[in-house]
Amino acid sequence: MSRNMFAIADTCFLIDWARYRRRDILFQLFRAVFVPEQVLNEVKSENTIAWIAHGLAQGALALYTPSPDEIEEARRLIELSHLHPQMPSMDLPEALCLVIGRRRGYIVLTENRAALLAPRLLRELRGVKVWRALEILLEATKRGILRPDCDNPRSIFDEYSNDTLHIFPSKALNKAVEEVEKLCKQS
Repeated sequence: MSRNMFAIADTCFLIDWARYRRRDILFQLFRAVFVPEQVLNEVKSENTIAWIAHGLAQGALALYTPSPDEIEEARRLIELSHLHPQMPSMDLPEALCLVIGRRRGYIVLTENRAALLAPRLLRELRGVKVWRALEILLEATKRGILRPDCDNPRSIFDEYSNDTLHIFPSKALNKAVEEVEKLCKQS
C-alpha cells in the first residue's frame, strides 16, 4: 500500500481514533481521509471536532459531499441490512462510507459491526476494503511508521486500547500480534 491511497471514515472510527495519542499516523498512511458530511453531523465530542478541524485545515482530512445517487444507493444498502438475517442494521453514515468506498476504491475506516460484515455478506460490496483501528495499527507497524516493542508485541495495540477504551476482538488481536512477532523476527 502506498501513501497515494485514500480512505473514508465513519463516525465511530473518528470518535475512537481522535482519542489515540498517535492519531496522526493515519495521515502518514493515507494521502487523504474523507469525512462525509453525514458523519460530521453526528460528531458531538469537542475533542473529536477539534481534531477533525485540525485535519481539515492541514488537508489530511477532506470533507466529502455525497451525490444524490450515492445517498440513494446507501439507503438501499440500509434496507438490505435490515433484511439480511446475519447482519446488524446500519445507519446512513456507515452505508455511505461503504458505497463511496466501493465506487471510488477508498478503504473504509470503521468500528461498526454491520459495516465490517457487509463486504462478506452482501454480494454488492465484495471487494470493498474495510479496516478497523487494528488493521491501521498493523499496517503502520509493517511500514515502519510505528516501531514495535519486540519484547512486548501487544504493546502497540494495548496503547490504543488504553487511550480509547476500545477492546479488540481477541481472535483478530492475536492474529495481529503474531504478525508483529514475525516482523520482529525478520529485523
